[in-house]
Amino acid sequence: MPTYIVLLGPPGVGKGTQAKIIAERLSLPHVSSGDLFRENIKNGTPLGQLAQSFINKGELVPDDVTIGMIRERLSRPDCAGGALLDGFPRTTFQAEALDALLAEFGGQVDYVPYITASEETLVERLSGRWTCRAQGHVFHEKHNPPRQPGVCDFDGSELYQRDDDRAETVVRRIQVYFQQTEPLIAYYRARGRLHEIDGAQPIEKVTADLLAVLGR
Repeated sequence: MPTYIVLLGPPGVGKGTQAKIIAERLSLPHVSSGDLFRENIKNGTPLGQLAQSFINKGELVPDDVTIGMIRERLSRPDCAGGALLDGFPRTTFQAEALDALLAEFGGQVDYVPYITASEETLVERLSGRWTCRAQGHVFHEKHNPPRQPGVCDFDGSELYQRDDDRAETVVRRIQVYFQQTEPLIAYYRARGRLHEIDGAQPIEKVTADLLAVLGR
């Protein structure tokens, strides 16, 4: 039986970092919806072209296009043993579509680890990020400060704060995430698949808790 994991967590909780670690430890492909969109658009696939047509009009990409990309990715040979899904599903409609899709592949969503942290912790993590203009090196004013304020350690270029890392934007992003994800959390909790993990802990402890939830 293939193993399918849906990893959930708000911006700034370290979900991307943990996804890579867990996928490697379990030898499962890390299927990121964001990466899938970029791959399909870059390669000019029919689904990528369709997605781009909606993006160009400033419209949301319809669920059936996104689900089509997920279906194609999960049908590849490296997903025969399952996959770790990151960024999909985002809604209960998508979760139901995923259940139907995985049933075709002889599987189901086995685990839904939900990495959480307080809004205060998330805002501190995200709003403290500064990026270098030359090559995109990332620093944090508290957790990873540059040796010289405002200057990249590696190439000496100016550090700036991206718009989506500004405190007011960060607060809005986090609030929107929790509002949109609440029904999805309830969906998986009702099915006994949800496992909450404290994302305010050190990275190594979060990883250990995730592996324990996954029986590893």
